[in-house]
Amino acid sequence: MPNKTLAALLIAVLTATGCADMNSTQRGTATGAGVGAGIGAVLGAATGHGGGKRAAGGAVLGAAVGAVVGNVWSKRMEAQKQQMEQATRGTGVQVTKTGDDRLKLEIPSDISFDTNRSDIKPDFRPILDRFASTLNENPATTVNIIGHTDSTGSTSVNQPLSVDRAAHTRDYLASRGVAPSRIVIEGRGEQEPVASNDDANGRARNRRVEIYVAEPRPPQG
Repeated sequence: MPNKTLAALLIAVLTATGCADMNSTQRGTATGAGVGAGIGAVLGAATGHGGGKRAAGGAVLGAAVGAVVGNVWSKRMEAQKQQMEQATRGTGVQVTKTGDDRLKLEIPSDISFDTNRSDIKPDFRPILDRFASTLNENPATTVNIIGHTDSTGSTSVNQPLSVDRAAHTRDYLASRGVAPSRIVIEGRGEQEPVASNDDANGRARNRRVEIYVAEPRPPQG
C-alpha cells in the first residue's frame, strides 16, 4: 500500500535523524539522508503507477543524494570546529555548534575586553590569529560578530560600546587577511545577558563578543 509504505519510510527517516549519540558529521549525513528520503518518497509515490515501489525507490535514491550533500557540508564545519577547539583549549573560550549549523565562539571578557574598553587585549590576539587562519582556509564561510556589554552605564553608552567591540574584532581579522566583506558586525548592548548583572562575576561574563561562522548550504535542485 503506498500510504503505508510512505509512512514507514518517514518513520525510519525520523528515527535515523534523531539519534542523540551521533557526532556532527553523522548528524549531517543523517539529516541530509532524511530530507532526501522524504522528498524522494513523495516524488516517487506521486509519479506513475506502482506508487509503493516508486516511493521506496525514490526514498533510497533521495537518501543517498541527501546523505552526500549533508555530509560534505558538515565535514568542513566540523574540521573548523576541531581546529578552533584545539587553538582555544584552556583559554575559557567556548566553541560550540548551534542548532542552525553554525560554529559559535564565545569570548569571555577576561580575554577579550576590559571594562568600558573596546581595544583588543593581548590574550585575545593569538586566538584571533588562529581563527583568521581557519577562515582563510575556508573562504566560502561568512562571519557574524556580536558585541555585548554588562548593564553598567546607560544604553546610550553600552550600545555603541558593544558595536565598537565587534568592529575592533572585525578589523583585527581583516588585518590578518580575512576580507571585511565576509564579516557582519552587530552590537546588542546589555540586552542579552548570559548571567546576572548583580555581581562582578556575572557582569564579567556579560562583557563579551560572540562570533558565528556559517557556510552556504549547497544549492537546492
